[in-house]
Amino acid sequence: MADSDVQHSQNSEEIPAKKSKSDAIFDKGEDCKKNWQDANADYNETDTHLEIMGKPVMERWETPYMHKLAEIAASKGGKVLEIGFGMAIAATKIEECDIEEHVIIECNDGVFKRLEDWATKQKHKITPKKGMWEDVVPTLKDNTYDGILYDTYPLSEEDWHTHQFSFIKNHAFRLLKKGGVLTYCNLTSWGELMKTKYKDIKTMFEETQIPHLEEAGFKKENITTDLLPIEPEKECKYYAHNVMIAPIIIKE
Repeated sequence: MADSDVQHSQNSEEIPAKKSKSDAIFDKGEDCKKNWQDANADYNETDTHLEIMGKPVMERWETPYMHKLAEIAASKGGKVLEIGFGMAIAATKIEECDIEEHVIIECNDGVFKRLEDWATKQKHKITPKKGMWEDVVPTLKDNTYDGILYDTYPLSEEDWHTHQFSFIKNHAFRLLKKGGVLTYCNLTSWGELMKTKYKDIKTMFEETQIPHLEEAGFKKENITTDLLPIEPEKECKYYAHNVMIAPIIIKE
């Protein structure tokens, strides 16, 4: 799947990210892993923002992008693995697609409770799995999933920009069936990279992501992206660019 002419046009008209006055998401050496699972999941009253340990985990303005990732993950039908539940934005969209089973991994206690309640209202088979993905994913069988959506929050300054690669390199390729599709994002990382190092989002992805995907076993010719215009909230602490990138990665 190649980018459309409209997407290329959008790419050529990207507006440089606005400089944020906010501090970095993580302080030097900060690590939230020890307390993340039982920390309060703070959904605001209007259900437009989720914070955990003061970190901006997800915001409702992301919806068009989350729906795009969901559609990619569910595009092969069958069995879909979603890592990170958040506000159920992607999960609800996946449930609108023609799939057979939806496996969801979530570690935070409060978010998992919301997942269990949400699961009772869905039409497809939902298999919730509680725990850190690092503990749950190794128990999953090879060549099982038609689609994977990885969208978890970084839990330390050390893995802020790299946590997705631990999953992709060690598990994504083995878990996918032949012809299966992987998509993922790390908006807190990509937002920072677009603010501090890059002007073009495709260049950012090609330089910081594709080498790791190839190392994981995916062939470059099977890695494509779609671009999506987006309007982040002005107060958003982690993303200020006007375009998002959705990876489409096929296991040959």
